[in-house]
Amino acid sequence: MPMTRTLAVLLLLAATGPAVAGDAKAGRAKAVGCQACHGLDGLSKLPDAPNLAGQVEPYLVKALTEFRNGTRKNEVMSVAAQELSDADIANLAAYYSGIQIDVIPPG
Repeated sequence: MPMTRTLAVLLLLAATGPAVAGDAKAGRAKAVGCQACHGLDGLSKLPDAPNLAGQVEPYLVKALTEFRNGTRKNEVMSVAAQELSDADIANLAAYYSGIQIDVIPPG
């Protein structure tokens, strides 16, 4: 591999930050605290809470991290996310993104 290509790959990897592989089983256990609004199955129980089932894992990690650090604000989530570690966030994202949903277009 040419030196410039190797350097480009290394820079890309460094820019993306460390990837933390989530544990869906641990995420399911942690999701018990989320079920009042989002449901254990990831299907929202409240009109103002989004469905989490089938969401893309990097999006869930980004959203939860932004709620935790204050970049993204929501009265409930900004408080709830404060308790989450990086591992908790990765695990929740792995769990909810792993829930398969079926999309059935209207007839």
